[in-house]
Amino acid sequence: MKPQLSVITVGVRDLEVTYAFYSSRLGWTAASYVPEEVIFYQVGHGLLLAFFRRDHLAAEAGAMGEASQAPITLGHNVGSPAEVDAVLAGAAAAGGLISAPGTQMSWGGYSGYFTDPDGYRWEVCYNPGLSVDESGNVRIDAIAPEDAP
Repeated sequence: MKPQLSVITVGVRDLEVTYAFYSSRLGWTAASYVPEEVIFYQVGHGLLLAFFRRDHLAAEAGAMGEASQAPITLGHNVGSPAEVDAVLAGAAAAGGLISAPGTQMSWGGYSGYFTDPDGYRWEVCYNPGLSVDESGNVRIDAIAPEDAP
């Protein structure tokens, strides 16, 4: 696994309240917004901050502690579903715990999760709609059915 971080995902109780706060009140521009699902904001060179419905995050990645704790995942994007599985296998071999195996996702990508020895949750993800240009700008495009693995 390369030492890279491309997405930080934070679980939130009410996505629309979160969207109103960051976009309407703070003036952030969403790179992608799927109501009732997820919001992505570019926050650095090749780095996205994602707000994901807490209940959906727990359903996808597994329970993440008490409701009073802010759930968070670190995202590591790779180039194919096979790479997702290879990174997960490498993490398991290194002592990480697989909390969700690589799975074809309803939105067209493929992802799985592992937990490091301190309990931090990593999503290893293939998203054919996500790209980073030479300037470090992240682009998230809708995934056409023919692009899904």
